[in-house]
Amino acid sequence: MSTIKDRLAALSQQLEADRLTGFVVPLTDEHMSEYVGGYAQRLAWLTGFEGSAGSAAVIGGKAAIFTDGRYTLQVREQVPGDLFEYQDVPKTSAAQWLADHAGPGDIIGYDPWLHTRGWAESTAHLLKARGAELVAVSHNPIDSIWAGRPAPSAARLEVHLDAHAGRTSAQKRADVAAWLAQRGADAVVITALDSIAWLLNIRGRDVSRTPVALAFAIVHADASIDLFTAPEKLSDDIRAHMGADVRPQPREAFEPALGGFAGRTVVADPNSAVAAVFAALTAGGATIMEARDPVVLPKALKNATEIAGTIAAHKRDGAALTRFLHWFDGEAPKGELTEMSAAAKLKQFRDQTNVLEDLSFDTISGAGPNAAIPHYRVSDESSRPIVMDSIYLVDSGGQYRDGTTDVTRTMVVGTPTPEMKDRFTRVLKGHIALGRAVFPVGTRGIQLDVLARQFLWEAGLDYSHGTGHGVGSYLAVHEGPARIASSAAYTGGDEPLAAGMILSNEPGYYKSGEYGFRVENLVLVEPRTVPGAEKAMLGFRELTLAPIDRNLIDTGLLTPVERAWIDAYHARVLAEIGPQLDDAAQAWLATATAPI
Repeated sequence: MSTIKDRLAALSQQLEADRLTGFVVPLTDEHMSEYVGGYAQRLAWLTGFEGSAGSAAVIGGKAAIFTDGRYTLQVREQVPGDLFEYQDVPKTSAAQWLADHAGPGDIIGYDPWLHTRGWAESTAHLLKARGAELVAVSHNPIDSIWAGRPAPSAARLEVHLDAHAGRTSAQKRADVAAWLAQRGADAVVITALDSIAWLLNIRGRDVSRTPVALAFAIVHADASIDLFTAPEKLSDDIRAHMGADVRPQPREAFEPALGGFAGRTVVADPNSAVAAVFAALTAGGATIMEARDPVVLPKALKNATEIAGTIAAHKRDGAALTRFLHWFDGEAPKGELTEMSAAAKLKQFRDQTNVLEDLSFDTISGAGPNAAIPHYRVSDESSRPIVMDSIYLVDSGGQYRDGTTDVTRTMVVGTPTPEMKDRFTRVLKGHIALGRAVFPVGTRGIQLDVLARQFLWEAGLDYSHGTGHGVGSYLAVHEGPARIASSAAYTGGDEPLAAGMILSNEPGYYKSGEYGFRVENLVLVEPRTVPGAEKAMLGFRELTLAPIDRNLIDTGLLTPVERAWIDAYHARVLAEIGPQLDDAAQAWLATATAPI
């Protein structure tokens, strides 16, 4: 097996053969996905980095990897520092680093199927100032040197029943057609995999943890669709489900189809459609209208059926998690558990529901110092024992046909230090403050984020990730367009929150090399009735139901309102989760949720 050093050397040789000075390697696919299939894991293959956000760049004899604060520790553990410079985002970027190292005559390549047009234009501008040039490659050089590169998944598309979707695909497509009519456009290109899955009421198994299928779509003004996907992925059932207005075509026909809109207006989303899409439309003579994918917002606004489904999924998932917490409370003090064995046991409890389709992401199972890595990914090599007087953090979720879950709980094994209790309680206070918020329609996540951080800030502390992300309905665990974040740099932080959105509420605190905390529930944005209100108001409904470790709470830091919130939440957990448990687990839960 080749080493990372060998692969980097092979890339340098390939770039020389391709007459390129440098190249950019993002962690995405042709759909600008966050989580990608094995065939698109070019960054992991080249560098060893297994996080869910990052990129690399090479120029001349230099190479660098770019990650944000979530991966500061992980990237240093997985990527050799003698081969790659560690670069922090947003302090810098691959584009800026290349510009800083480029000189006159340098030619930097990029794959136009893996970058947006905006990225390409801004990067080209930076390089031009140094006398260098950015060029689109017709074939990705990584693919030329990646021996044994996996083929794209051939898994068949699956029907997502209207009983789970709440609306038919025909109804959704009619809405898109009306959207096009309002803009005087002839068609819209849809490239985001979860948008296609939602629009057609289909799901797939082409990407680990996210139930989507590899496809592109063009929706026309008459509400018909050209769907570009591998023919072997289509069964008779799926063809019948999609109907005559959905015209399946081979995936490789997508780019030529984009060239067939001469004299017509086509909408494309500059944030999700890659540069190659815009190039093909332009070359074909289309008039391009830039606008957000019309599926993004309707997908985020869950209908009554989807809301009922996610409530049911969270009750089911909460019972599985609570069974695990009961089991963990008895087993952890014995000193025989590891991060890997604990994660496997939690998966077993979810499997016992008999309706788990997949996890919603790789479980973050962190003990002691590994709990201080926000997006830690446990492996056989990194797995630590869970020992006494230490912290264990588990961030996990399930994919069920009726909903997607994502929950984090932090537990102490043994006795916490006063500092641990102080930090955990500040995180919990922030979680409560955000969860209790009542706010006017039109409020953005960026306006609410401070509620979750305020008690950490009082002690000169903070965390380096967003506070909340959107969640799909048996779809992506990270879904746009809204987020709760401290900066617009977190995409979606400036999107108004609206009734029907499902988001996470997950403040945290991480002491590098020692321990970390996070308290995460999913919440539903819903209308709030406020006596005498002069504006329409919104608030959050807790969807996640699982006990919070009372042993980590410093009750002296709590206000009466916060105490009441915890007691009320725990009473609800006992009432809704308790009846699903056996006698032993139910007795444990009664103690775990006792009033504080």
